[in-house]
Amino acid sequence: MKLVFYTHSLMSDWNHGNAHFLRGIMRDLIRRGHEAIALEPLDSWSRSNLVQDQGETALKDFAAHFPELRAELYDAGFNHEAALADADVVVVHEWTDPELVAEIGRLRATGGTFTLMFHDTHHRAVSSAGDIAGLRLTDYDGILAFGETLRERYLKAGWGNTVFTWHEAADETLFRPMPQVEKTGDLIWVGNWGDDERSAEIVEYLVQPAKSLGLKTLVHGVRYPDNAKQALADANIIFGGWIANARVPDAFAQYRVTVHIPRRPYVQNLPGIPTIRPFEALACGIPLISAPWDDAEHLFRPGKDFLIVRDGEEMKARLREVLSDRDLAQSLTASGRETVLARHTCRHRVDELLTILADCGTDRVIRKLVSPEAAA
Repeated sequence: MKLVFYTHSLMSDWNHGNAHFLRGIMRDLIRRGHEAIALEPLDSWSRSNLVQDQGETALKDFAAHFPELRAELYDAGFNHEAALADADVVVVHEWTDPELVAEIGRLRATGGTFTLMFHDTHHRAVSSAGDIAGLRLTDYDGILAFGETLRERYLKAGWGNTVFTWHEAADETLFRPMPQVEKTGDLIWVGNWGDDERSAEIVEYLVQPAKSLGLKTLVHGVRYPDNAKQALADANIIFGGWIANARVPDAFAQYRVTVHIPRRPYVQNLPGIPTIRPFEALACGIPLISAPWDDAEHLFRPGKDFLIVRDGEEMKARLREVLSDRDLAQSLTASGRETVLARHTCRHRVDELLTILADCGTDRVIRKLVSPEAAA
């Protein structure tokens, strides 16, 4: 089959976590013999910021890490109808321009034989509901929501009748332990500041414990204002800025523990959605300690796969324990990776996607799913 993914960006993961997941999904589809292509806007905010921050070499870095992935840029004059003429499946991400979301829907409604899915991987359904409510999704065959609470939100609001839960996951071929790498530090966190959605939480669950314990700590991420960088510096935390997601496994391997600090909209309004970072960390086999988060969908085994704390003081205590108790650290490492490999890899999500397409796909797609030779 040929699958086309409209994404904000495949080339850039600058403040754009969906790129992590989509790369893994496309790589798995390609390994199975399918054709996968991403279409992204020429003026995408993420890629523009990446180039401004890191220069054009960052795009060459993407191509070097993912030579099998194909992304094409589109502008106002792009012929979407021609681009989708031979597509079997089209998946449109929620950051796509609303007019284009509607246009692709019209192509489907006026004779397009592809199966059309809408993919939501953000909290705007609760934090900026008008943005989602204003999208024309009536011509879409189904909606992929990255958590059960988000799926329920779509159904309750009447934004779609065929809505599936499709969590993010780790690309296990990329995110894996690297035991040959020497440990050089204590604590690492990879996460963006951005939008003041967890500013206080970063201070409480990362900055203050690291400073109090005197941990050798590294932070990677973007959109850190000057006051945030100063807070890190005052705690003797090294700020490494942006890091290509493909280089994160090596960074994790150099440190002994990491933390998960969820954004407030997920904690308060969309429980059960961990976003992609915990999947990737656990796949890499680094012990993980999480700020308060409700695993409402039982994706993991809290207390076994990772530890959850209630406040900054408890975070400090658990960090001390993990760093001093080798058996505890090894147990968390083994359990967390075991759960990811058993349930939460991009391979699992492709299996789920193909099942979803068999349920709501067009006749053309269903025939290809049933007949492997027809998919070639």
